[in-house]
Amino acid sequence: MTRRHRQQRNNRRRQRRKSSLSLGQILAVAALALVAVGAWQMLARDKRSSDTPGPDITHGCMTCVKADSTLESLMVDYPGMTLSFNPSKHIPNWGAWELTADMVNTGKHPRENKFYCDEAVDGCPESYDYSYSGYDRGHMVPAGDMKWSKEAMHATFSLVNICPQAKTLNTGTWKSLEEKCRQWALADSAIVIICGPVMTDNITEYIGDTRVAVPKRFFKVILSPHARPARGIGFIMPNGKVPGGMQAAAVSIDEVERVTGLDFFSALPDDIEQEVERQCDFHYWSTLRK
Repeated sequence: MTRRHRQQRNNRRRQRRKSSLSLGQILAVAALALVAVGAWQMLARDKRSSDTPGPDITHGCMTCVKADSTLESLMVDYPGMTLSFNPSKHIPNWGAWELTADMVNTGKHPRENKFYCDEAVDGCPESYDYSYSGYDRGHMVPAGDMKWSKEAMHATFSLVNICPQAKTLNTGTWKSLEEKCRQWALADSAIVIICGPVMTDNITEYIGDTRVAVPKRFFKVILSPHARPARGIGFIMPNGKVPGGMQAAAVSIDEVERVTGLDFFSALPDDIEQEVERQCDFHYWSTLRK
């Protein structure tokens, strides 16, 4: 074998060893990648099975209320709540808040009972607009849900959060539903609540020098995002005595959306939103525990 042939053979051997080494490195990297992917998939699967909707989701549920563009709205954020205020009607379009079991359990601040005009909000009425009107100053976000914070309690008495309500509603079925919501928050660890007047009704009555609109009906929708499975329910009540009481006023959230023209909880995944909004089972809410 000539020297040139021996050199060519040795070059081919070195090339084969180099190729084998590269292939081994590739296989090793591939094996490690498969292990890493498998571990990631296992962790992701375990995480999905244990996760429940967190604060970001519930906050999105509260603030993502979609309305017709013709509805006048000033967004007002107070401690513990978000309000959409109608400056020409001088009442809120809706109020939204999350109520947790901890808030209910730790609430110690006494009721303030001092209504006030928030001068920073255009169209906010004065407390005297309600005087001798025959209507109560009806909270949308109830003071009883904000006993956990002095600032939040104070905010509920802003007239931005108030609608004219007949006493028979304010101290009757509406109050009973507020109390029931606290029981549901304790049972499910947290619920999201959105309520307000039905602004699609033809307003024909006004009170005070400011001409505060008197709603004919009120709505409330409730979502329990941490329940397994998540669930929802709605209510529509006349501004007066509620025939049949709370249970008779129960409707699906879909029905509340149809009546009000509002779109609730659109931040939820579509399948969950569709499921919770079609439900109307008052007995299920009243008896089921997490």
